[in-house]
Amino acid sequence: MSSLQYGVGMFPTESMSRIIQLSKQAEDLGYSHIWVGDSHLIWREAFVNMAAVALNTSKVIIGTGVTNPVTRHPSVLASGYATLDELAPGRFAVGIGLGDSSLETMGRKQARLAEFETAVAQMRTVIEGGEAELESGSKIHLNFAQNRKIPFYAAASGPKMLELSGRIADGVIILVGVDSGAIERAVERIAAGAESAGRKLSDIDLVLWVPCAVSEQPGAKDAVKAHVARVIAHPLPFTLDEQEQKVLDDIHQAYNYYQHMNPLAAQARVIPDWLVDKFAVAGTPDECNVKIEELKRSAINQVAIIPYNVGDADRGETLRLFAGAM
Repeated sequence: MSSLQYGVGMFPTESMSRIIQLSKQAEDLGYSHIWVGDSHLIWREAFVNMAAVALNTSKVIIGTGVTNPVTRHPSVLASGYATLDELAPGRFAVGIGLGDSSLETMGRKQARLAEFETAVAQMRTVIEGGEAELESGSKIHLNFAQNRKIPFYAAASGPKMLELSGRIADGVIILVGVDSGAIERAVERIAAGAESAGRKLSDIDLVLWVPCAVSEQPGAKDAVKAHVARVIAHPLPFTLDEQEQKVLDDIHQAYNYYQHMNPLAAQARVIPDWLVDKFAVAGTPDECNVKIEELKRSAINQVAIIPYNVGDADRGETLRLFAGAM
């Protein structure tokens, strides 16, 4: 039996009551993690949803998929996570990156790598009950912190961020697609970062972020194309070929962040079918089973699917059908 775990990236595009239903379904089906998207202008509030999920499940690990230290100050994130851990001890993980749609919709810039590293260190310190110094010179602590230990997962796609994640993170949420060569190159960069800090790759939980649509009906590839567009537009640890670069140019021209991850987005329409299989798992259950068997042979510890609906079905159908390959 494979030791691979399976999580769910749950973007709060629907009401909180529906997110609760889907999360309960995911737990019942055997998924280990629920990663709640954090993009406050296009989706419902992440921390409110995480608390609701915790109150309505009993064992899944819950985290942001992902937050950032710009729209949420590190001290605010630390307080939020320490409070959640008080509610459900040991069931939370910090998923954090440089920032994406939550910043783009506000016209803000991503955190720099050094800022990100500092933010993670500050958050860890105060969550664990210590005192951290801010850029202002002020020293901060949490009045209610009780030496909590919450794992930090860094979202990474580009080579520098992958290496930084290998140096400082408990886990890495890898956004490079599902091609075995791409995954291998990403893991190499994480391993290099880990080695530079005197760590082992085996000490780091590797989570592969996977857009996913499973259906016996046609349309699965179309359902994930908006997400594929965003993956391709990230910095990557490999060079796109000429055809892929042409698609990337089209993505940049079409991208609308208020349609971020929306299957009907303008950027979805520029993604050809042939590119989907490198960056997503989409198709019939049998087709998806083949890809999952391939991923089981990689260095990944967890496949976190972002489920999309096909036709009249909802995301729950992809959760159910994908579970058959777990």
